[in-house]
Amino acid sequence: MRTLVIGDIHSGLKGLVQVLERAGINEDDKLIFLGDYVDSWSEAVETINFLIKLKTTHDCIFIRGNHDELCRDWLQTGRDNPQWLAHGGMATKASYENTAKEIWELHLEFFAAMENYFIDTTNRLYLHAGFTNLKGVGFEYFDQLFYWDRTLWELAKSLNPLLKEGDENYPKRLTHYHEIFIGHTPLSKVGVATPENGANVWNVDTGAAFKGPLTIMDVETKEFWQSDPVHTLYAGEKGRN
Repeated sequence: MRTLVIGDIHSGLKGLVQVLERAGINEDDKLIFLGDYVDSWSEAVETINFLIKLKTTHDCIFIRGNHDELCRDWLQTGRDNPQWLAHGGMATKASYENTAKEIWELHLEFFAAMENYFIDTTNRLYLHAGFTNLKGVGFEYFDQLFYWDRTLWELAKSLNPLLKEGDENYPKRLTHYHEIFIGHTPLSKVGVATPENGANVWNVDTGAAFKGPLTIMDVETKEFWQSDPVHTLYAGEKGRN
């Protein structure tokens, strides 16, 4: 059985279908999605429908992303959040406005059931963005940080590579987990990127919302598969470019 982690999809269903096929997904695989299922391309509703169906046949974990929370808030309240609309929400809003309210309710249940983080049996942590508490995710003060924080990735990338766990100045945040897998911060907005590692943190958001591909990675072997750049699958759409 493989454990596979999937980066930010951003309504790029065509890219998701493509990369699942390229990775040779089967029912023995555990699929951990790192959030941001909506906002960018035109298939927000279709993407969520696909994921709901996938859950019935495969072992799936769905982590909550910041864009998912922004979309959920709009579905619940009808309030237009300018920040959301300016960062991919317009395409998502258009997708839902052409959809029956029964689907809205089904999707709200899906959004509500998402997890802020997941820790597997090998002490690998999966979350959308990061956390700030030195004692680990179980001690975080504000849940929003799990899907909004960017300091974890900044820390991992800026860490002196000569520092090792056990050294006096090694960040305590990083000592609680064997590895940490995140999305949220796109590794490139202008072209193809591949997953990057800093300390024990892996970022697999390869910019599917912009001009990059969607990525799936085997957490054990670090082998990865990518779709075509997602923007090439949605001719005539701008996404977040």
